[in-house]
Amino acid sequence: MTGGRTGWFVTVDGPSGVGKSTTVEALHDHLAAQERPARRTVEPTTSALGKFTRSHANEIHGMALACLVAANRYEHIETEIEPALHAGELIISDRYLPSTLVLQQLDGVPLEFLLAVNDHVLLPDLAVILTADPGLIAERIAARGITHRWHLDPTGPSREVALYGEASAYLMSRGVDVLILDNGAYTPSDVAHRIANAIPALPLASNVSATPPTPQGT
Repeated sequence: MTGGRTGWFVTVDGPSGVGKSTTVEALHDHLAAQERPARRTVEPTTSALGKFTRSHANEIHGMALACLVAANRYEHIETEIEPALHAGELIISDRYLPSTLVLQQLDGVPLEFLLAVNDHVLLPDLAVILTADPGLIAERIAARGITHRWHLDPTGPSREVALYGEASAYLMSRGVDVLILDNGAYTPSDVAHRIANAIPALPLASNVSATPPTPQGT
């Protein structure tokens, strides 16, 4: 890390129904078993702004929602991510910039606008992109039930998978290490093991929060 930061920032993104939250939980447990504590966080966050953004995502659309998501991200960076990194912690976020580059494009927002409004966000040290066959994702969503308006589009899973591929390419062009894993071919434990192997050993930070955020779905 630069700028006095000694921690490590990992993000986990992927299509709805791919199993992000389950994977993040498995990763946290795997790291804990190795005595490598990690702080778990999520976007939208559990702040007042994050809760407003999440609870109104079905009513607010397009650029307005994209701006809310970006505002919550900058708040997230300032109040939680940066302090954790300066404290030498490993912090893992369930959703981050890649989700914006996918979901807000599906909501009709031009990529150029999304890149501009997120131009000053902190980039992760490692971006994990989970993927799976679109048919499998559609089956999981159908079994779980529709939880937001993006699930109403039957072409959504295939479009998300394609856009996450483009988001991965963008992050790599910015110098971010990207790990793309097929969450349909492996168990969450196997995927967690592969992610953990890509995270360097850090000096033990004594102030890592042991309380994870409320699960926000997969």
